[in-house]
Amino acid sequence: MLVYPSGIDLSSSTLQYLSRLLATRRQERGTRWRRLPADRQALLVLAHLRCGHTYAQLAAGFGVGIATVYRYVTEAVEILAAVAPDRATAVVTAVQKAFVILDGTLLPIDRIAADQPYYSGKHKKQGMNVQVLADPFGRLLWASAALPGSVHDVKAARAHGVIAALAEAGMRCVADKGYQGAGGTVRVPYRGRWEKLSAGQKAVNVSHARIRAVGEQAMAAPKSWRLLRKLRCSTTRITDLVKAVRALHLATSS
Repeated sequence: MLVYPSGIDLSSSTLQYLSRLLATRRQERGTRWRRLPADRQALLVLAHLRCGHTYAQLAAGFGVGIATVYRYVTEAVEILAAVAPDRATAVVTAVQKAFVILDGTLLPIDRIAADQPYYSGKHKKQGMNVQVLADPFGRLLWASAALPGSVHDVKAARAHGVIAALAEAGMRCVADKGYQGAGGTVRVPYRGRWEKLSAGQKAVNVSHARIRAVGEQAMAAPKSWRLLRKLRCSTTRITDLVKAVRALHLATSS
């Protein structure tokens, strides 16, 4: 197999952050020796998450076995998922903002058409539904656990308890038409054909769309990690992968 050097579009602070977490875990376990030091393991994991490199590619590039790559990635994802901010922490942060933007995104997976629970009628593809909270500047505050793509956005938001949590905190929330009937503090645009809306309703919808458009930056944040653009792993692992990416993104973008 040919091996070539490659770059990762991440800052050194991301590598240092993950290296510290891995070094701490090794110290806690009393690990005496590993094939790769903590910083090299961190680099391997970042190449997998950010660039989507396969286990075979990473094994060849780092001079280790495929099984070792799997163990290194699994360990790092477990550590990162454990330190990722939960919903309650995100709501505490959100209270300091003027409002938050709630939206859903679909993470594509490699499932066949027969796997109906994962088929999103909205996106016309198989995937996992992830709910995202963003601040007024489009910065990612929180990403939920992954649910099958067939789950509607408002149902997913209710299942994660985010609508109730925002209402309890009295936090204003802007969302799209997919959250009609959400209640609480969630505000959605007027429904109906554009020509049938009044001038006032049209003005409200335009203003609403401008505000919500900022949240698209937060929607794009998880998918800047190429592994999440087409997931080929078991669906039971996707939530931890989302949490790991969220932990890396929040820890190094603050």
